[in-house]
Parts: sequence; C-alpha cells; structure tokens
Amino acid sequence: MIISTLADSARIEALHPLFKRFFDYVKSHDLLHAPLGRIELDGDRLFINNSEAEAVDADAQLLEAHRQYADIHVLLDGCEQIGWRPLGDVADVRQPYDAATDCALYGDRPTSWATLRPGDFAIVFPEDPHAPLVGRGHIRKAIGKVKL
Repeated sequence: MIISTLADSARIEALHPLFKRFFDYVKSHDLLHAPLGRIELDGDRLFINNSEAEAVDADAQLLEAHRQYADIHVLLDGCEQIGWRPLGDVADVRQPYDAATDCALYGDRPTSWATLRPGDFAIVFPEDPHAPLVGRGHIRKAIGKVKL
C-alpha cells in the first residue's frame, strides 16, 4: 500500500502507465461536486468510482482484496482510516475471490492503519487486503480502478 498526497503524486505516476492519466484527471476536475457514479477514462482499463458513504466502525469492516485492479482511494471530504494487512497473513476467508466482482473478503483484523484527509490518497495492489471507510461521519471519495 502506498500513502501520499495529490501534491506529491509525480513520484508514484511512474509505477504504472495509467497512473499519470488518473492523477491528471483528478487534479483537473472538481470531483467533490461532480455527480456520483462511474467516470470512464479508458473503458475497463481505467475508470473512477465517484462515491460517498457513511464511515463504519473498524470492527464492522472486512478486509477486501482485488486481483485485476489496483485501487487508488482519493479522499475528497471527511476523514477516513484504511486498514491494511499483508495478503500472506489473511486466513479468515468470508467471501472467496469472485472474478466477476474482482473481490475477496476476509475477517482478519488489519495490522496497520493509515488516516486519509482531503487531498490524500492510498494505492492498494492485489497483495494489499484493505479495510476502507473506517471512521466517523460522512466520507466522499474517488476510487480509481487501474487494470493491472
């Protein structure tokens, strides 16, 4: 998992050919006031889920992991904690991997936590089971889905 700020995204953009395109779009559009839903940048190769949700307690949130996509969670409003645990350390499978949803769910507890504030982002790869949307109150975020 990578944690940084939009102001410092240039170093990360070299890690994947679509990262720069994603960050350029996020920095040049007002996603906080844009409609909720899917924003297509390059079909299924690169898109954004512009979303909002109420935060949940850490004990209520499962770890999720993906195989086909890297997620880039960009916080737009609120305060969010994202839990993390290495894929090799998860054992409590609650939902086996489903290729149709590109998701597996685990009941294990995170071993590390990161706090995101508006302008911060977290990138999670297939080896990064993560528990997003933890905290209190309303969260507005853009989640980039980058095909690996």
